[in-house]
Amino acid sequence: MADKIKRSRKKDEPVVDLDSLGREMGNIPPQAPELEEAVLGAMMIEPQCVDEAMDSLTPDCFYDPKHRTIFEAMSSLVNEHVQLDTLTVSQKLQSLGKLDEVGGAVVLADMSLKVGSAAHVDYYIQVIKQKTIQRDLITAAFTILKEAYDNSYNVDDLIDDAQSKVYAAIQNNVKRDVQEIGSVIERTMNRLSELQNTSGISGVPSGFPTLDEITQGWQPSDLIILAARPSVGKTAFALNLLRYAAVEAQMPVAIFSLEMPDYQLAMRLMTTESGLDPKKLKGGEKLSDQEWQQLEETLGPLAKAPIYIDDTPSIPIMEFRTKAKRLVKSKGVRLIIVDYLQLMQGPAELRGMREQEVAAISRTLKATAKELNIPIIALSQLSRNAVQRNGSNGRPQLSDLRESGSIEQDADMVLFIHRPDFIGMSEDPAAKEQTQLIIAKNRNGEVRDINMLFKSESVKFVEADDTLMTQAAEFAPAGPQAGGQQNDFYDPFSGENGGFQ
Repeated sequence: MADKIKRSRKKDEPVVDLDSLGREMGNIPPQAPELEEAVLGAMMIEPQCVDEAMDSLTPDCFYDPKHRTIFEAMSSLVNEHVQLDTLTVSQKLQSLGKLDEVGGAVVLADMSLKVGSAAHVDYYIQVIKQKTIQRDLITAAFTILKEAYDNSYNVDDLIDDAQSKVYAAIQNNVKRDVQEIGSVIERTMNRLSELQNTSGISGVPSGFPTLDEITQGWQPSDLIILAARPSVGKTAFALNLLRYAAVEAQMPVAIFSLEMPDYQLAMRLMTTESGLDPKKLKGGEKLSDQEWQQLEETLGPLAKAPIYIDDTPSIPIMEFRTKAKRLVKSKGVRLIIVDYLQLMQGPAELRGMREQEVAAISRTLKATAKELNIPIIALSQLSRNAVQRNGSNGRPQLSDLRESGSIEQDADMVLFIHRPDFIGMSEDPAAKEQTQLIIAKNRNGEVRDINMLFKSESVKFVEADDTLMTQAAEFAPAGPQAGGQQNDFYDPFSGENGGFQ
């Protein structure tokens, strides 16, 4: 197997000798030498073909080494703003000392005679790119096979490398065409017409009226960063968003919990849904028969909700991407939550370079949201700068996002959860539950602060402007006592401050 590994012409990394591998398997590597000649010939006689080929092809797309050398010479001439023809290409190859290597000027003349019609060049280019993808997938598969036999490879690294190689083999050869403004406007007008004919918000609802008014729901392809200091309430707020989307709006939602196991997430959701004291659900206090009945009856909608949990710790970013695609395709997931970004593993080659690794994770999250056309909410830690900054009352800023400025750059929205009392910036007893949701960045709307209250006993955030009766009705259990006397339901305003992540 080792004799089939060469060194890349561009990088010091192994590549597969496809000829040797093909002979062993009794197959020839995917290739289209006649079409390669036709494209090169067309480039020398039809100027419009030059731009089409240069935009879509790279030297590695040409399987025949001679054709690859000719294309490289042509690329150099294009960069030098020299028009291509058999004479200029011959002179360029001559100056590089490679004219004899490709068979001389007569070979170039023959290529220019083999062009049937320049109108077919687009088709020729498409076939060449397809053959390139096939060869790259063979190379990726063979390299994965070789590494899988190597016992020195860590299995997690092997999985990450395998996913990266297959993804790169496809992405490196897929280019999206530019769009005419007329077609973009037409699609946008159709989208606007749909929005005008529907009532309510257009994206995935958050359950918070002011936030939904600003965002019109979490919009497809957006990367939303939700950041705060540890134990301020990131996970609690994210679960509020998840619960409303899945239980109330019946939209499939997935959460990747890298820090907290699935049963702890379930416990949080059960606490919010039932309104029972979390101490009782954790076993610190015994549940009465009535509370058991209340728990069972209120958990019905939650148990049937389209919520999908993956609690793989330190999940590699490419494994996340693969699972996200599968969830969107098979389960119709409309929103993905990641808790939290800094616990993900970036590309193996960037391990040890933390800022670059986090930047790669951030870029991949944004690319995944755009490709799958769904919003992704990624939780993020904040540095201690906000707490240590003088005269700011601990109010976080975009520069406080931890470990990489790319997070701020890639995000469409950045939300901060700010609780001055919890981080020791306020001793006012009246401020114990007061929380600010700070919209610090919003590419498609306004930035502002939303005043909220955090109810620790029910692990729930509510908008401070909501009325007492509205909140009381929202927290009322759905059990037999729900319509009884007022003291039969949980009072959300009797809570004390708590530390939830």
